[in-house]
Amino acid sequence: MKRAALAALTLLLLVLHGTVSADKPPGYFVDESLLPFEAIPGTSTSRYWGVHKKAGYRIEVPDAWNGDLVVWAHGFRGTGLELELTAGDPPPGLRLYLVENGYAWAASSYSRNDYDVSTGVQDTHALTKRFNGIVSKPNRTYLAGASMGGHITAVAIEQYPNTYDGAMPVCGAIGDYELFDFFLDFNVAAQQLGTGSSQYPVDPAAYLFLTLPQIKENLELFPGGWPLFLNSDGMNLMRLTELRSGGTRTGFVEAWWFWLSFPEFGSGIPGAFLFELGLGDGTFVRAPGVGIQNSDVVYQFDTDPALNPSEQAFNDAVFRLTADPQGRNPNGLSQVPVVNGDIGIPVLTMHNIGDLFVPIHNEVVYANEVASNGASDLLVQRAIRGIGHCDFTGAELVTGFTDLVNWVENGVKPDGDDLQDPAQTTDPLFGCDHTQGSHFGGDPLGLPGSSMLACP
Repeated sequence: MKRAALAALTLLLLVLHGTVSADKPPGYFVDESLLPFEAIPGTSTSRYWGVHKKAGYRIEVPDAWNGDLVVWAHGFRGTGLELELTAGDPPPGLRLYLVENGYAWAASSYSRNDYDVSTGVQDTHALTKRFNGIVSKPNRTYLAGASMGGHITAVAIEQYPNTYDGAMPVCGAIGDYELFDFFLDFNVAAQQLGTGSSQYPVDPAAYLFLTLPQIKENLELFPGGWPLFLNSDGMNLMRLTELRSGGTRTGFVEAWWFWLSFPEFGSGIPGAFLFELGLGDGTFVRAPGVGIQNSDVVYQFDTDPALNPSEQAFNDAVFRLTADPQGRNPNGLSQVPVVNGDIGIPVLTMHNIGDLFVPIHNEVVYANEVASNGASDLLVQRAIRGIGHCDFTGAELVTGFTDLVNWVENGVKPDGDDLQDPAQTTDPLFGCDHTQGSHFGGDPLGLPGSSMLACP
């Protein structure tokens, strides 16, 4: 994962967990001198930029516009005061396809930073309407976004059901609060299995520099064996994490090895990433109380629903937390907006099978929510064989988008993966059907230039 992305995620955690105040008077601004942008060489387009409702925006319309619009929702962009659009809004490969094939696109900076999905939803919708005044009303409007932008996309199509014709949320927290519950799950489990007790919240310095080494030492099979060579308690933590992050699946060992060996948020401790996700106090931007909980979780080390003695003892001993009544708002655009799965348009999602920052469990939760609304016929989900966060090739994004368009325009529902079917998720080729190009898949054995997740 790129250092810039890790820096942004560091800021995200500081906001989500209360280290940085989201209540101080904001002085957000757009540097309008940075908004102008050039056409891609070899293409001919009209480009517009400016500030609308305090958010910067960019719009590009091909000379041979086909009448359709694609709105792109970007991911988390830190907690600074400058509101920015980048060359990745939308991703370069997708942008090139759009303008070469006659699609207009628009992207907003949003009018404030932080993990503020509500503002992202409202500003994205405002830009969609602004396009009508600058260009004209499109024939069809598609909404797509990545990471926090995926969350924004999933919420927006429910809040504004008559605005969009198709949606492509990728690598998003579309399980809303379930994502942040996973961070709690991992950390209290690691504490309980690694030290014999657990608590939340924790003292950050003591946790990272005293407790974490103790956890590793007590869970590894021999000195230096962490994170692959584990004793029975360490294996229980690994299996619990797999089940809580999306279920038994191909690629999890590679994901475990990567996320517990390399990424960190600035502590300087390689592989401290998942532990640093547990350093906050459980509150969110805008929320007036703790919004995470595990009081309703039955933890397991295997897929047998009956608890064995070890699982029962763990569940009896592990720290439990219940969200404050005002900590989770089930409706509307306040706090962390809930994704209800109440969709009325075709939706195509993509997720890396080994993403442990926004795990594929979010897709499972979303599929269940959509099914509860009787709308499973409007959802297609795709697994991509990578272990990073939002690690998609341009070809994968373009194929997803073109398949979505064909579905919307011609009624041809594309193929997808059943993320709830163990027969599929444990298949050695799980995800290969929709993976295009190379991804860092990880190789726990350290063989140069190889990836155990590479497709034939």
